[in-house]
Amino acid sequence: MTDIAVVGAGLTGSLLACFLARRGHTVTVYERRADPRTTGAERGRSINLALSERGIDALRRIGLDGRALADALPMRGRMIHPATPPGGELDFQSYSLDGQRAINSISRGALNNALLDAADGTAGITIRFEHRLTGLDPLVFATPSGEVKVGADVVIGADGAGSAVRGQLLGLGLLAETVDFLDYGYKELTIAPAPDGDFALDPGALHIWPRGTSMMIALPNPDRTFTCTLFWPNGGTSSFASLGSPAAIERHFQAVYPDVVPLMPNLVDDYRLNPVGLLGTVRCGPWHAATPGGPVGLIGDAAHAIVPFYGQGANCGFEDCVVLDRVLDETGDDLTAALPLFEARRREDVEAIAAMALNNFVEMRDKVASPLFRLGKTVEHALERALPGRYVSRYELVSFSTTPYAQVRDRVRRQHQALAAIGVLAAGAIAAAVLKGWRR
Repeated sequence: MTDIAVVGAGLTGSLLACFLARRGHTVTVYERRADPRTTGAERGRSINLALSERGIDALRRIGLDGRALADALPMRGRMIHPATPPGGELDFQSYSLDGQRAINSISRGALNNALLDAADGTAGITIRFEHRLTGLDPLVFATPSGEVKVGADVVIGADGAGSAVRGQLLGLGLLAETVDFLDYGYKELTIAPAPDGDFALDPGALHIWPRGTSMMIALPNPDRTFTCTLFWPNGGTSSFASLGSPAAIERHFQAVYPDVVPLMPNLVDDYRLNPVGLLGTVRCGPWHAATPGGPVGLIGDAAHAIVPFYGQGANCGFEDCVVLDRVLDETGDDLTAALPLFEARRREDVEAIAAMALNNFVEMRDKVASPLFRLGKTVEHALERALPGRYVSRYELVSFSTTPYAQVRDRVRRQHQALAAIGVLAAGAIAAAVLKGWRR
């Protein structure tokens, strides 16, 4: 039995604690925030999650899938809200060939609360809130009652993109990091229920307003609201920096998102009061270090935060817990040996999804509304129908399977190369036939 300190009681940290306690370890989870189950979530900081198979698989392994999905709403495709004409005909694009597979809209706060409840109810787990990490060797936390020093055999940082554990390791010269911020931020708004109390938009879709250099998305909630997220440039015209007055906010939304303005009774207040969040990719290495106090590791966003445009941030963090659990089987529960092996097994996969998430931003923002993109999706579904199991789209492999991300990247590349080769051969055959006919 190992005494493990998990820093961070967010999604990944809470789930990881459950996995570790199941193995018989004693786990203490330290969280800088007060208990969100009593204080509520931070305003405008949720970014609704799109929970898909990787995350569900991790929850299923410890019996939490049903509880976590109790309030989830399945979204079977994208609903595109065109720019021209304003308020024009909507375009539904199914995520899967049969139209039945879905990603699940779920509140980050609700899922975090469910995981905290599960951790609280698991023998061997203690959660300590309002403990902000200030030192690593020994573990030092600032609390409302003063400084607290504690010991642990192993420390795992699961404290998100701005990880204090990673910051401590960086300060000790035990790792290197790069943080690549986008020139974009995000802000959350809310679409209210319709006057009759029902959803104002189709709740079975992820709604997208692609506008070339910016976009808005909306995900449904059980209370029949939608959480909207603006992904806009931070500077320049039509950016977060350019809209200040209520009149300017209303004019911009009337011009760019006219169909939602009647659905947002608190538009101006939400826009002005909700913060602008940062978007970026965190890369660091190594994810583990030996300190005088014992081994320290990183997991989830603390090791490899990604942008949210493939809906894989939480799913990827949850899958980390599964991979570490498998590695612990191989090392006989030896975390000192497991942490470097976990990084070796996982690094290529998280680098692959980080790249795919960045690429998907361009797709969602620029391409989904174009006729050429829609034609490509039609062809892709036709290939899946003609070649079942042999041709599978990137989206299906990422969202509806647990195929490692790097294998998804490589398989899709091979599929595209094969199609390109077939296209060249077909073009050559057509050209030969035309030339033969001309010679006659």
